[in-house]
Amino acid sequence: MRLIKLTAISAAVLASTAALAAEPVIVVDGNDAVVYEAEPVAVAYEAEPVAYAYNADAGIVRNTTGAVVGGTKTFFQTAINPASVSAEVGTLGYGANIGWSLNEKTELQAGWAGGDVADLFGGDFDANDVNYDVDSDFSNPYLGVQLRPTGNWFTMGAGIIVPDNDFDVTANPDGGVYKINDVSYVADDVGALQGSMEHRNKLAPYGTIGFRPNIGNNWGVFGEIGAAYMGKTNATVSASKTGPVRVEDGFTDGGTIVPGVTPGDVAALAEKELEDKDYLEWMPIVKLGATYRF
Repeated sequence: MRLIKLTAISAAVLASTAALAAEPVIVVDGNDAVVYEAEPVAVAYEAEPVAYAYNADAGIVRNTTGAVVGGTKTFFQTAINPASVSAEVGTLGYGANIGWSLNEKTELQAGWAGGDVADLFGGDFDANDVNYDVDSDFSNPYLGVQLRPTGNWFTMGAGIIVPDNDFDVTANPDGGVYKINDVSYVADDVGALQGSMEHRNKLAPYGTIGFRPNIGNNWGVFGEIGAAYMGKTNATVSASKTGPVRVEDGFTDGGTIVPGVTPGDVAALAEKELEDKDYLEWMPIVKLGATYRF
């Protein structure tokens, strides 16, 4: 009789695997009841691959965050496979940048812009009463972030520029004189006043707003306006002549020689005026460009 009971119970257990997985099994042997706890059924799930979907509205690649922090291999692959490359022209110069998308609203950028863009600022400027012609040699590597706060073409940018911008200046005499601090020094006695300027900031923070609409699956255009704080300027000016310097006083024909004043003194006065001018202390940023997205 005991054998029949055990055989019937075993058959019921084998025929009901769902019940075996969900509830314990009780086997009765005479007066003793033994409880066997069913082992949980292991279910294997295969992870779905992460989809890096192109967002046609935002124009960037989704889910890159995981690739950036997911490991050495994926980080390296992401670093050498940027989300976009761009060409640009503007007040910082002619250049290009590359971008890595962190998510659909955030993109890191690294770029460079430079060259001679003095003509974009008119090619000359006035420091008090002296007009100067300007030639420039810009080099502006930068690192920044582009945000799409509303998830569409409107952008906000911020970052750091490492400026190395040189300005060569040449003073233009007005009516044969250089008028500095309300004193008119005869230009023939001073000679050419030439020099250079550079900004003091080694790091220049910047901010921009702009637009980045797409014109296809891969191509887009952009425009930005903003400013970078370049800081005050250091100036160096020299005069091409030596000897006494005359001053036009309106009474003496040809001017009056001022004892002890040399062309170098006039150059030093012009140098101070240039530094007080703080030329492009706040560098305006205006740029246009095109972007190719991978």
